[in-house]
Amino acid sequence: MSATALLHARPAWSRVSVGSLAVAAADRDALGTTARLAVWPAANLTAMLAAVDDELAALDAQASRFRADSEISALHAAGAGRHQVSDGLAEAIRIALAAAAWTGGRCDPTVGSALVRIGYDRDFAAIAENDAPIQPGAGAAPGWQAIALRGNVLTAPPGVLLDLGATAKGLGADRAAAAAFASAGEGGVLVSLGGDIAVAGRPPAGGWPVLIADEHRQVRAARNLAAPAVPRGAADPAIAQQVRLASGGLATSSSTCRRWVRAGRVLHHIIDPRTGMPAGSPWRTVTVAAATCAEANAASTAAIVAGEDAPGWLGDHGLPARLISHDGQIIRTGGWPEAEDGPVCSPGGSWLAALIEGGDR
Repeated sequence: MSATALLHARPAWSRVSVGSLAVAAADRDALGTTARLAVWPAANLTAMLAAVDDELAALDAQASRFRADSEISALHAAGAGRHQVSDGLAEAIRIALAAAAWTGGRCDPTVGSALVRIGYDRDFAAIAENDAPIQPGAGAAPGWQAIALRGNVLTAPPGVLLDLGATAKGLGADRAAAAAFASAGEGGVLVSLGGDIAVAGRPPAGGWPVLIADEHRQVRAARNLAAPAVPRGAADPAIAQQVRLASGGLATSSSTCRRWVRAGRVLHHIIDPRTGMPAGSPWRTVTVAAATCAEANAASTAAIVAGEDAPGWLGDHGLPARLISHDGQIIRTGGWPEAEDGPVCSPGGSWLAALIEGGDR
């Protein structure tokens, strides 16, 4: 086996007990986070695991800027100009550009250089504290309008590094859930990538139980199916909430995780494209439900960047959301439930799909 194949060999799935004979679940490391698959009936698990593996491997090979052999890394190495891209990468870029337009540029895929400058230039697990100063050259991101995609032809100016992190993980969950359900054709499936969730098929009675917390490993109860279990009480009880998701997608963005230090400054991974630096936001965590996980992922990221304007923007778009300030204040929009174990109703229509149907740009 080649060194590249060894580096990107698929980790094994581990079965997870969920206290139900009807539902089966498993998790593994994937895309720099933890993937979880929950399915019913339980007999569908093996076939669905294989389908999810294929989708995650494809997305990683297409869109990971941490892989020297990925398609997007080859684009960056090639530099400015016109480039033919695969269907899969074209879809990921098209969604990222639509998300940028939809969010008024708050969620912008041209922040790759800014992330590299502040030290997020490798898989997050490999980032060491204070191993290098912040590189000079702060400033606004080039801007999504600098990128053009016509069919499968991408045109980019000099100096643009794409980072699809604000939408690609959600897209991966959407793709994996759809593929997993198609592999069985019955029952239901939930796919979580680091707590960004897509569901397909029929949910269990009442909807899939999902715990909302600052960080996806903070799980209070083993019955939660959307994130890896840790000891009871690990999540902040004032912040965590379990809800029920029956359709669509759900995503959480937080400025309290994926943090590191450079020159004594605490940094995080959510970039404000206007400054090229981590967003200074009143929100520690924003969770959004939408028609797809990619759309929820874009909206939750944009809400962190939007700051005080976030509740109004989310409300104007009819998105159920839960925003938590740094002092613990909770604000809800779009009918997000106040009660524990309450249902979250994802909007039926997709804002991103409507923009994409309007044509490439």
